[in-house]
Amino acid sequence: MGKTLAEKILGQESGSIVIAGVDLVFAQDTTGPLTVRQFNSCGFERLADPKKTALFFDHAAPSPDISISSDHMLLRQFARKTACLIYDVGGGVCHQIVAESLAKPGDIIVGADSHTVTAGALGAFATGMGSSDVAVVFALDKTWLRVPESIKVAVSGKFHAGVGGKDFILHLIGKIGADGATYKALEFGGEGLENITMSQRFTVANMSVESGAKVGLFPADRITRDYLSAQGRGDQYKPISADDDASYEKSINIDLATLEPLVARPHSVDNVALARELKGTKIQQVFIGTCTNGRLEDVAIAAKILKGKKRHPETRLIVAPASQKVLLEAIRAGYIQTLAEAGAIILPPGCGACLGLHQGVLASGEACLSTSNRNFRGRMGSPEALIYLGSPATAAASAITGEITDPREMI
Repeated sequence: MGKTLAEKILGQESGSIVIAGVDLVFAQDTTGPLTVRQFNSCGFERLADPKKTALFFDHAAPSPDISISSDHMLLRQFARKTACLIYDVGGGVCHQIVAESLAKPGDIIVGADSHTVTAGALGAFATGMGSSDVAVVFALDKTWLRVPESIKVAVSGKFHAGVGGKDFILHLIGKIGADGATYKALEFGGEGLENITMSQRFTVANMSVESGAKVGLFPADRITRDYLSAQGRGDQYKPISADDDASYEKSINIDLATLEPLVARPHSVDNVALARELKGTKIQQVFIGTCTNGRLEDVAIAAKILKGKKRHPETRLIVAPASQKVLLEAIRAGYIQTLAEAGAIILPPGCGACLGLHQGVLASGEACLSTSNRNFRGRMGSPEALIYLGSPATAAASAITGEITDPREMI
């Protein structure tokens, strides 16, 4: 019997317990301090492999308060002591930097952040774990995993204008529910994959965890190879895909041509509706960015819609590129100037307003349309605020009108 992608990478059949060597382990500035303290309290003194261990400053960067500044100091001291990789304030979101510079097909990646699954777009088994588990990986370079059963998502067709990866994953989560893939591997395949860009694949893999999935996996194919080559890492490419006769728990078929722009309504990611059905829903803030939709392609889409236009006077527009590389490329392409002229506030590369710590905290009664991955009550500030999730195209169109808008009206 053939093997799924998860079975191939982990080397055992689904349901098995494996002790797996780890190719990359990382933590960020809200989970990292606990990871470091657990590492120290266990009596560990050295990292198993400093070159495969990374710390990122992204969730609260630059620091918004004294407590977080102290945590940043702790992480910098740990990095100096252990010689691990460190990506300080302004570098960008951990998941984007992992995708640009560190992850490769066939890797096993563990991060102290649930959206570590983003790297599954490159054909890596990437998953989030708690800080204590990650501290052990820091020291031992290995972890234990139960090989997940897999759900096959067979893709056909091609997106219409105004529709993209965010709409695809919102459709899937709306279809199976926020717990529909708990501790499963979502494995994407089918002829339609050739019509899903690398940027869109990262979006889909990133939000796989919002259905409870342990990992979201794409095969490493021509699109993967071209992406790695563009990052100067073409030598790290190797093809990897599931066997044709692999056994899946179930299969789901999605025709990209049937999809429309979607929005997840408060306060659950699976509470989806067509964007056109929510027309007239007033919003006070639009946020474009995060590990979900802060890549160059996302910024370009927003700039194209906003070019020559202005944000609604009663709607704030905040843009956070996902990495310094994205920011610099967006500046060179003129996208940042276009967005600024439209009235956008440009944040430094990082998580920005996503987790409600700073740079766009919502007040009671306010509504925000965000390109991020979660819309839980209180996620971006007041528990009395409302968070809607949508694509960069939907966000840009909505920033112009001041209400949730189907981007096809602007294209």
